[in-house]
Amino acid sequence: MSIEVNGKVFETDEEGYLADLNQWEPDVATAMAKEEGNELTDAHWEVINFLREYYEEYQIAPAVRVLTKAIGKKLGKDKGNSKYLYELFPYGPAKQACKYAGLPKPTGCV
Repeated sequence: MSIEVNGKVFETDEEGYLADLNQWEPDVATAMAKEEGNELTDAHWEVINFLREYYEEYQIAPAVRVLTKAIGKKLGKDKGNSKYLYELFPYGPAKQACKYAGLPKPTGCV
């Protein structure tokens, strides 16, 4: 499978995750979100950028429990809770946000 953004083709797996993490660019996230009927706000970008930094440091995409706790530590309790994250990413905060961030599917996600 693939997704075309700005005239470039990005290969994806059967679930829509980028095949090559190094090809990611912000417009890819915007296109993926649009395809799912979502529009990315500053709040979405805050989580996406957090995930990219987390992945760069730990080389792993965090499961939702770890993500929630880590976001709470860095961005505050009001953002580090499941309710807030599910409002932004209804298909699963870790799973959907990692996809938009160009990261692999988080460990423990079905």
